[in-house]
Amino acid sequence: MRTLVRYAAYPLIAGGAAAALLTLAAAGVAYWPAFPLVVVAGMGLVAVLERVFPYEPDWNRDHDGDTGADLMHWLVGYLLIQSSVAIAFGLRSWMPADWILWPQQAPLWAQVLLAGLILDLGLYTMHRASHASGILWRLHAIHHSPERIYWLNGGRRHPLSALVLAGPGLTILFLLGATPIAVGAWLSFMSVHLAFQHANLDYRLGPLRHLLGVAEMHRWHHKRDFEDAQVNYGEVFLIWDRLFGSFHDAPRSPGKTEVGLHENPVPPGYWSQLRWPLLRGDSAP
Repeated sequence: MRTLVRYAAYPLIAGGAAAALLTLAAAGVAYWPAFPLVVVAGMGLVAVLERVFPYEPDWNRDHDGDTGADLMHWLVGYLLIQSSVAIAFGLRSWMPADWILWPQQAPLWAQVLLAGLILDLGLYTMHRASHASGILWRLHAIHHSPERIYWLNGGRRHPLSALVLAGPGLTILFLLGATPIAVGAWLSFMSVHLAFQHANLDYRLGPLRHLLGVAEMHRWHHKRDFEDAQVNYGEVFLIWDRLFGSFHDAPRSPGKTEVGLHENPVPPGYWSQLRWPLLRGDSAP
């Protein structure tokens, strides 16, 4: 069973979610509530498997109440991005038809993949910028502050950081006239993928780990030694890391005591974490 979970968890759950989302989109099923239900089911399976086959048993333990804060981060971030998409693409109906450059006649799977590539490149660019800029890093440091990596970490982002990261890619998609269902399908798949990317689950992806930002690769990005963590920025794809020289691989992923921030200045608690990046006095980590 452990071997089955180790090698089949991502293909079956993430792949199954992708197939379900494409099927729903092709059938013209309304986004709400079908697509969020797929997200909840996929993330829920990851959360359950973590408890059975953890990568680090200690990471299944609540650290200073971080589970509640992380759940709030995920809920707020999910609603914020979904609301932004709904508002932006609600304005699409006002766009003259001859302004739309999006390949609307392409197969749906191709539209979803194209939307994903554009959004993922934007996320990579702004993610890397968030490690280089003072104020952007302060917003993003909340994501790096936990001393454990588990399924909810993917949504642990300050709302302003979430908008900074996703904003450029979503803006380009809006200007191109991308179909809302293609963007919604990709964002839904990405939510399930992010649960896997930060999962405290002992799973492998074999050679595909060089293409997809799964946990065994992404843990290097959370390594406590900050100078060693400037790698594997990709949200879903690692092709950008390979193209721009930030790809890293090694036989063993970081484990307990190796992730987080040195002299962590980020306070516990959701509301304190929202205020902290905007307060003056604390130096950036």
